[in-house]
Amino acid sequence: MQDKTLNCRDCGADFVFSASEQEFFAEKGFTNEPGRCPSCRAARKQSNGGNNRRSGGFQQREMFPATCAACGVETQVPFRPSGDRPVYCRDCFSQNNSRY
Repeated sequence: MQDKTLNCRDCGADFVFSASEQEFFAEKGFTNEPGRCPSCRAARKQSNGGNNRRSGGFQQREMFPATCAACGVETQVPFRPSGDRPVYCRDCFSQNNSRY
């Protein structure tokens, strides 16, 4: 591998995608080259408050009300129940899912 010059999609500046960065990307299984220069990547992380999957941050999920099919308790689930499949509270799901 050898250094590549790429163009930032945000600011339009050219930046170097070094051979060592390419090796790191390959080790992690990343197939795409970076689209942003290091300063735009840092600015984007800063504007997100670090709340993204890669940084280990927490993003608030939209929750939907549901009634547990096993015990009848009112609960919240991270998907919109469609009514064609049973929905379980955390405790009942954990008990039913432990056998797998």
